[in-house]
Amino acid sequence: MKTALVLVLVAVGSVVFHLLSPWWWTPIASNWHYIDGTIEITFWITGVVFTAIVLFTAYCVWRFRHREGNVADYKPENKRLETWLTVATGVGVAAMLAPGLVVWAHFVEVPADATEVEVVGQQWQWTYRLPGKDGKLGTASTQAITPENPLGVHADDPAGQDDVLIQGGELHLPIDKPVKMLLRAVDTLHDFYVPQFRAKMDMIPGSVTYYWFTPTRTGTFEALCAELCGTGHPYMRGIVIVDAQPDYDAWLAQQATFGQVSALPGPADREVTAAK
Repeated sequence: MKTALVLVLVAVGSVVFHLLSPWWWTPIASNWHYIDGTIEITFWITGVVFTAIVLFTAYCVWRFRHREGNVADYKPENKRLETWLTVATGVGVAAMLAPGLVVWAHFVEVPADATEVEVVGQQWQWTYRLPGKDGKLGTASTQAITPENPLGVHADDPAGQDDVLIQGGELHLPIDKPVKMLLRAVDTLHDFYVPQFRAKMDMIPGSVTYYWFTPTRTGTFEALCAELCGTGHPYMRGIVIVDAQPDYDAWLAQQATFGQVSALPGPADREVTAAK
């Protein structure tokens, strides 16, 4: 009897805790409310099943508790029950998977007018590259990375000369404009994640992954690495600021381009100059 009561309290307590819990998601700041909806569907399906199973277990513990003179009735098979359980489980799993597949289809279909922004993850910092006045990013590769060219932008690609480089600074994005995030990793697995945007993707060395979103709220947001990447993983953080268009344009005009940075003297040139 006590065991059954404890199980009932677990079921009721779980429902009350989730309904009254202060630890809900941060306010969304992008178009991906679809992801929130998918999570809520999964929550309610699994929550109902969990509560039903716990309450059914409590009922069985109470109903079939030990009594003098009772003899267990052993039935190893029940075709009807097995059929119902199989069908119910299949419908429940399909109900959880279907919304996710629909959202995933939207997640990988980038709007034609989306601006490309490159994010490069490296232990343990974020670096960004934005298209310049030509509206497109130049080619880049890990093999081209040097101390003077930390993003590996191909110097012989004219499209890369006006690319805007943000090293160790804040990434600014314009509000209500779709953005395609191109993700590269230099050394190991990383994952660029802004909780308020609800979108993230693993960054794999040697590959370029991507996702897209549309910022819907101005403000300052923290970017995290959501993939364990070494001892400095907890400190791999950055700032993403969503601006109104005039503020974004003013910020962008102040940033240095790849052509300007590559024209500056490198360490070797500075040593030679100092020696003279």
